[in-house]
Amino acid sequence: MQASKRAKDPLICNGAALRKATRRITQLYDAVLAPCGLSVSQRSVLVHIARAGEPTMSELAQAMVLDRSALAHNLKPLQRDGYVVVRRDEVDGRSRRVVLTEVGQEKLSASHHLWRSAQDRFEAAYGVERAADLRLALAEIFSDDFAKAFNRARAAPSSG
Repeated sequence: MQASKRAKDPLICNGAALRKATRRITQLYDAVLAPCGLSVSQRSVLVHIARAGEPTMSELAQAMVLDRSALAHNLKPLQRDGYVVVRRDEVDGRSRRVVLTEVGQEKLSASHHLWRSAQDRFEAAYGVERAADLRLALAEIFSDDFAKAFNRARAAPSSG
């Protein structure tokens, strides 16, 4: 039964299924966050910076599971709008630190009630416990340990 169910699964590719789910959630959260002028991706960058203090570009990229060029692309509108500044590290001049400005902190605070609404709506639609389980599973998947295990794994023969 399991093998036949998998054979008919239109989302048999884990990567494609995750990307589709990510795009859908991004659309839904972006719509809820629209009144504050931030996308869920932009808010995520601000949250990561606020949590880390003044991370280097490398630290922030690693925390967000992004390459540095993608991070730089995501930072441009936040810099333009005055929410973050990127400055040279005072100790290591080769490194750049990302700093949340006062305006950025205010924008992040202003977005919180909208983000909370999106979270509540997700959990109402999906289930609070299932949502918590999903976050744990996804955290495992985006972990460095999972990446190492994936890179060590050998392709198993397909059962379909």
